[in-house]
Amino acid sequence: MSGFVEKPEPVQVPGLTHLHTGKVRDLYRNEAGDLVMVASDRMSAYDWVLPTEIPDKGRVLTQLSLWWFDKLVDLVPNHVISTELPTGAPADWAGRTLICKSLDMVPVEAVARGYLTGSGLLEYNESRTVCGLALPEGLTDGSELPAPIFTPATKAAVGDHDENVSYEEVARQVGAETAALLRQTTLAVYSRARDIARDRGIILADTKFEFGFAGETLVLADEVLTPDSSRFWPAAEWEPGHAQPSYDKQIVRNWLTSPASGWDRKSEQPPPALPQEVVEKTRAKYIEAYELLTGNAWSDSF
Repeated sequence: MSGFVEKPEPVQVPGLTHLHTGKVRDLYRNEAGDLVMVASDRMSAYDWVLPTEIPDKGRVLTQLSLWWFDKLVDLVPNHVISTELPTGAPADWAGRTLICKSLDMVPVEAVARGYLTGSGLLEYNESRTVCGLALPEGLTDGSELPAPIFTPATKAAVGDHDENVSYEEVARQVGAETAALLRQTTLAVYSRARDIARDRGIILADTKFEFGFAGETLVLADEVLTPDSSRFWPAAEWEPGHAQPSYDKQIVRNWLTSPASGWDRKSEQPPPALPQEVVEKTRAKYIEAYELLTGNAWSDSF
């Protein structure tokens, strides 16, 4: 089993039609036909949306995405129209809500990897490839790759795994021209972001993007380069050969798989609520990532 431990009821706002409740975001359409995307404080792990929220997480994701969109706009346009709060929306939506263009979404997770870890490491250990791309011998967990690679995945529903696919499969699904554009744009954005993060003492190990089309123009959508969509590692502590410390939900994963949680992730039982200490440490990691990348104090943002 997987999915929501407790699926929330959508907030009703005059003039907005609720479209979808995702792992983190709630999606609405306004009367002008634009999308209204609200980033909640929900936390997901091991294909479950947990019963415990992480305060400010949705605002961190939104504000960090906006910061990155600004840094990348010369490479690829983005879907943001406005950050203005819709009339009648609850006050808690402030700082976590984006009015966005409605796009024809590409049904592929556009993943870029500059370092070997996660599902890429598992495949490498079996075949010395990632998404069918051959890699040299001798790489370990955390190794930097000779050059960044495009390793796409299928988009999964809530409670399901994304699955890595080959570039050839993407080309079959979306066409050779779109596949080539996806790969080119993904690697260009990753390389720009990697260099910016590196200047701030952070390694961008890998990240995933979502793209859509506005007419014939490829547009960057959803969130971008956040701790939910990316692996950020402290550069000063980087040491290939083992799992790296990170600015993401690893604290939550570690607790859930520890004896302290009493939860067996292979069972059909939903995961338990998170203890306050884990909540506070996770919140601090998200805010630390925001502050290190942007140079802005979170306390000055809200």
